[in-house]
Amino acid sequence: MECLERIAFFGTPEFAVPTLAALVDSGRAPRVVVSQPARPAGRGRPLADPPVAAWAREHGLPVLQPLRVREPAFLAEIGALGLDLAVVVAFGQIFPAALLELPRLGCINLHASLLPRHRGAAPVQAAILAGDAMTGVSTMQMTAGLDSGPILLQRETPIGPRETAGELGVRLAELGAALVLETLRALAAGTLAPRAQDDSAATYAPRLDKAVGRVDWSLDAAVLARRLRAYTPWPGLEAALRGAPVKLVRAAPAESADGDGAPGTVLGLRAGRLAVACGGASVLEIEALQRAGRRPLSAADFANGERLRAGERFE
Repeated sequence: MECLERIAFFGTPEFAVPTLAALVDSGRAPRVVVSQPARPAGRGRPLADPPVAAWAREHGLPVLQPLRVREPAFLAEIGALGLDLAVVVAFGQIFPAALLELPRLGCINLHASLLPRHRGAAPVQAAILAGDAMTGVSTMQMTAGLDSGPILLQRETPIGPRETAGELGVRLAELGAALVLETLRALAAGTLAPRAQDDSAATYAPRLDKAVGRVDWSLDAAVLARRLRAYTPWPGLEAALRGAPVKLVRAAPAESADGDGAPGTVLGLRAGRLAVACGGASVLEIEALQRAGRRPLSAADFANGERLRAGERFE
């Protein structure tokens, strides 16, 4: 039996909070929680703690927020704890070898994909963009490579046909929290059987930026619908109409490919949905849209309010 009394938790966004909460509820409260520094947030740009740091402080857990985890002072502080293990969930910094080697049993990472598929920073979005029917969560032993360490345990879950990245991320966070606890129980019992990843099967999920959220109407409508789901809630999917931005809120590809017009052409309302021509004669049926600074509107209300006519084009 392995002793797992001295655990450190590394995490930053909301996705990591369920795992931290599960550790506390299971009697494995971390000796320290490490999160990213507070950053400016909101309209007034005051400094705000990331969700993990905020949750930890609310529950009386000690918190460290190093600018860089490779700093000698931070490594010395962590080393002095005599850790058995580090649990890492969406922390957001690359671990140097010196940190990977500090805990007696190393570092275990929770990743939101079925590794080796979708290594990298945005695995939830990547699974939706790829049209995957299934995704899941993996725990792995961390190594110096990018999400390439030996897999410990995995759990699958189907992706709903209209599920957004935000919705899927919530489900995977809860599934991952349970998997981390299962991994720690197996580690303590000595029953884990790590298996090497097949690097030849690896795909990559790079970090998203706001630029990916621009609509390219030359793409097939099914691809655009997946992009909208993958980029919800951030960065969203945005086009321009009459020279001003408009955000697509909900949309789906039409069942039949009958787009009579250049990509981006408004074809009119169909059963309350705004039909827009896309690449390959496909059609995207938009259910809700939003102008900047205004509330989302149904496609019918938007079209009536804008006096939108068939034949106009999104830019």
